[in-house]
Amino acid sequence: QVQLIESGGGSVQTGSSLTLSCQASGRDFIGYEMGWFRQAPGKAREFVAAITSSGSRVYYADFVNGRFTISRDNSQKIGFLQMNSLQPEDTAVYYCASDHRVYRMGLSQIYFWGQGTQVTVSS
Repeated sequence: QVQLIESGGGSVQTGSSLTLSCQASGRDFIGYEMGWFRQAPGKAREFVAAITSSGSRVYYADFVNGRFTISRDNSQKIGFLQMNSLQPEDTAVYYCASDHRVYRMGLSQIYFWGQGTQVTVSS
């Protein structure tokens, strides 16, 4: 079992930075991939970034375009999404997710989700 709690969201202006955190509990986390997804109002939830259990590989959606960095610290059971150069189109609820596999998995195939944290970017 894995429980995930996101934090770090907020309201910022265009061009600002935010770092989201995903605190995990449960011993399985260190062996699981972790990912970030987001859901804007009226839109489907979409993949943002993922990282393997060891942190050796990371994956990003095309729209990230070098602005975001995903990382994790297994000793603290915590993951991060550093977001730079935020744009209004980045406004969404951001969710942390974890499972044996996250990257290229369907949303229904990922079992563990956090409750989400709101990111609002104003122009």
